[in-house]
Amino acid sequence: MSASLVTVCYIGATILFILSLGGLSNPETSRRGNYFGMVGMALAVVATVFGPQVTWGGVPWIIIAMTIGGSVGLYAARKVQMTQMPELVALMHSLVGLAACLVGFASYADTSITYTGVEKTIHEVEIYIGILIGAITFSGSLIAFGKLSAKIDGKPLLLPARHWMNLAGLLVVIWVGNIFVNVESGGAGAFALIVMTIIALAFGVHMVMAIGGADMPVVVSMLNSYSGWAAAATGFMLSNDLLIVTGALVGSSGAILSYIMCRAMNRNFISVIAGGFGTGGGTVAAAADGQPAGEVTPISAQETADLLKEAKNVVIVPGYGMAVAQAQHTVYEITKHLREKGVNIRFGIHPVAGRMPGHMNVLLAEAKVPYDIVMEMDEVNDDFPETDVSMVIGANDIVNPAAQEDPNSPIAGMPVLEVWKAKTSIVMKRSMASGYAGVDNPLFYKDNNRMLFGDAKKMLDEVLTALKS
Repeated sequence: MSASLVTVCYIGATILFILSLGGLSNPETSRRGNYFGMVGMALAVVATVFGPQVTWGGVPWIIIAMTIGGSVGLYAARKVQMTQMPELVALMHSLVGLAACLVGFASYADTSITYTGVEKTIHEVEIYIGILIGAITFSGSLIAFGKLSAKIDGKPLLLPARHWMNLAGLLVVIWVGNIFVNVESGGAGAFALIVMTIIALAFGVHMVMAIGGADMPVVVSMLNSYSGWAAAATGFMLSNDLLIVTGALVGSSGAILSYIMCRAMNRNFISVIAGGFGTGGGTVAAAADGQPAGEVTPISAQETADLLKEAKNVVIVPGYGMAVAQAQHTVYEITKHLREKGVNIRFGIHPVAGRMPGHMNVLLAEAKVPYDIVMEMDEVNDDFPETDVSMVIGANDIVNPAAQEDPNSPIAGMPVLEVWKAKTSIVMKRSMASGYAGVDNPLFYKDNNRMLFGDAKKMLDEVLTALKS
């Protein structure tokens, strides 16, 4: 395949990737967006493998590697549960970072092309930055995978003088970077590159370990951005225009999404990266004076069904508890039954619900919940005063009225779904444990709130049975 034909294929792939991002911005066009991305990637791979930069002797090895990687990906796609998608995404990000590191070291060791003068400096800077971003992405994503899969405690690890440690690491990275760029070749350059890589790996671990569970959705989005910039840096090292463009698309879109999610939590990006907010979840929170914040009113599945039967307007707010219980299909059955009875039922989705961006939307789409009744927080919040029943399934911090009512709360100012303004709110939880922010939720104790305790899937099955009886 000629170089000009490869360029044409790359341009076509770039257009398809842009169309893919546009399609993924809306649930109704997301399937089409996925198809665009798949075709674009297939076109890019074919053009690269059969392009002039790959010799025919290397093609069999590439095909073997693609077969192994594709088999692993196919196995993961078929076996991984939807509840495990956040940690799978984090693991995929780590592989992008690892690839950037390996390509960087390979480019440094490659002596087939000799660079001189300014070209040499530019190439070495590309290698240095590519490995730096890749190492941070690799180690940080592995820690995020551990936290999301509960293999590592979700509580933030706050080391003494951690910011000074980060600053010292940055200064060392700059210092050894100067050595790497200015030495001609040999052991000094390799040593500088290894020192920087070790520091970058340590920084990735330290950065994500210091971030609490409440901020993990932003961390996933942030690591997505990092992986994009790592891919772009790899493109510069390999002089591959498509990889540069694709990495820039992923990096910029991930950065924009991180900003949107930070705004949805009333946090700034720097404070999220600095860490220290939130817990691992699962702890029983108390009021500021250490005493219980009030008394809760429990409700049974039968009573819940009775309220839903009498309701005209219902809003369901799903959270991570629904994902853990894999209750989305039962939720759909309840939704279908109520809509057949003439109930106006909708879903309210908070931007940071779950453990990754769009987590709840993906689960509801999997259960075939109609797109037109899945609403964003801003679209549904004004309707809660006219809502008969608001039903919270496994969510906590995103429906916490303390964000509006308590200026001293850690989540003060965070936009939340105002479910307590409905005539009756029902919160489904296993226990009175706090959310990932680690703060008490006054919603549980409001006069118009009812607590339906138990596993979400089991209790919703009972509600569905009662509705149909």
